Formats: sequence, C-alpha cells, structure tokens
Amino acid sequence: MSATTIITDTHTHLYSEEFDQDRDEMIQRAITAGVTRFFIPAIDAAATQSMYELEKNYPENVFLMMGLHPTYVKDNYLEELQHVETELAKRKFYAVGEIGIDLYWDKTHLTEQQFAFRKQIQLAKHYKLPIVIHCREAFDEIFEILEEEKSEDLFGIFHCFTGTHEQALQALTYNMKLGIGGVATFKNGKIDQFLKEIDLKHIVLETDSPYLAPIPYRGKRNESSYIVNVVAKLADIYDVSEEEIAAITTQNSKDVFGI
Repeated sequence: MSATTIITDTHTHLYSEEFDQDRDEMIQRAITAGVTRFFIPAIDAAATQSMYELEKNYPENVFLMMGLHPTYVKDNYLEELQHVETELAKRKFYAVGEIGIDLYWDKTHLTEQQFAFRKQIQLAKHYKLPIVIHCREAFDEIFEILEEEKSEDLFGIFHCFTGTHEQALQALTYNMKLGIGGVATFKNGKIDQFLKEIDLKHIVLETDSPYLAPIPYRGKRNESSYIVNVVAKLADIYDVSEEEIAAITTQNSKDVFGI
C-alpha cells in the first residue's frame, strides 16, 4: 500500500491491560502501517479513565465511544448505565458502544441486557450518535429490539459481524455497517463465503484487538497494525486493490462517525 493510504480501525481496545507493557510501541507500529484512526469502545465505568488518557496522548488518532458492554451487565447495571448517561452529557463521543446482547457467556442477565441495550439505543438517538453493537449468540434478541427502535436516527456498526448472509442483509435494513476483522481470514470463519455479495459501501474494518487476531497471528494477541492482513483478505475477496479497500472502508467509517 502507498504511504498516503489511511486505514481506520473502527474497534480496538487500546486501553486493555494486555498492552500495558508496550502500548506506545504497538500504536506506533499501527501508525507506521497506515492505521491512523482508532475508534475505542467502552466496556464499563472502570475503563473510562484509561480511555481519557489514551485520547490525551493521541488526540489526532484516538476517538472515544461511551457505553456498557453486555457481558458487564451485572447486578449494578443501573449504576453503570447512569455513568454512561453522565459521561455522554459531559463531552463529545463518536458513538454509543459497545452495546448489545451476549448469550454466549451468561444467559442469567438477559432481561437486564435487553433493558441496557434499549436504554443505550435511546441515548444514542438523543445525541444523534451511531451505536456499535456487540452480538454473540443473540441475533434474534438483538434484531427484535432493533426492529422496535427502527428509525431515521438509528444507525451504526454491527461490530465483529459473524452471522449468516441472511443476517447480514437484515442488519443492513437497520442502517448498520458490518464490522469485519480477523474472522474473515479464518478457514472456518464462514463470512468470507458470502462477503462479496455485500456491497463494499456497507463494510468497515476493525481488529477488536487484543482479541481475534487474523491469520497468521491467530491465537496470539491482536493489535491494530494487523488490520493490514484483513485489508489483504478483503482485496482478495472483492478482487480490488488494497488501496481501494482502505479508501472505501475509511470513507464508510467517516460516514458513520462523522469524522
């Protein structure tokens, strides 16, 4: 790729403790690789301070979201939602995320997860912000709420999309882009089989680092610079240049986040 290519990582947990030993070097590696825009999802109140520090250190590159991650919806979820509401009222964020429903780890808090998801969608609409959805073994439950909340001002990204072709098409009906990362490079990832049938205008790139590293790093710590492996895979799938993948997906990220 050319030196002027800009790649956007629409979902990276740069504040994760897995980067505590080499965070600055890791971010520098990404910037050197052309990844100059990092969108940072929130998980719970405990992560907020580290996110603010990241933004202070990389004001040109780091853009923050605010939200309560579904696997962090516990008995204190109302307190956590109050934190989300307070922060959103205080300052500028670029999305409400990552929010959604996760039935892979824990089904006992489904009702609370549904409440938190709906509440945060409504906050996003109030602030005219996109939502960034975390969905794990919960497509039906998520689609049900999106269907009820469907409106002009509901839009965003289905982060780490791993559903079927049908589910992809349904996600698009709610003004969602599909966040594509390392899974697209996996032999058993499945989405690579139908991705070409989804227009590139609906796709954004992400790493979800430190999770879900692409081939050839699968099973290791993921980092934002590895997004170039996802770019290469998509160039292959869509039969276009890597520059074109980078340009279109970055433009799509601008359309969603407004920056």
